[in-house]
Amino acid sequence: MNQDKTLQFMQIAMKYLPEAKEQLDQAGVELSMELIQPFMNLFTKVMQEAYELGREDAFSEK
Repeated sequence: MNQDKTLQFMQIAMKYLPEAKEQLDQAGVELSMELIQPFMNLFTKVMQEAYELGREDAFSEK
């Protein structure tokens, strides 16, 4: 995976982390860096797949 894209995806995730933490707190789920790491990895995979899908769509529309 492209390192620059991974960094961008992580920056997006960190932008929304406070909102996610608030919602988890309201649900009674404690958030820690150990708990969030697997979800960040999953988020990166989802974002990479979404990026590739959008890229394929852009090339097919040309």
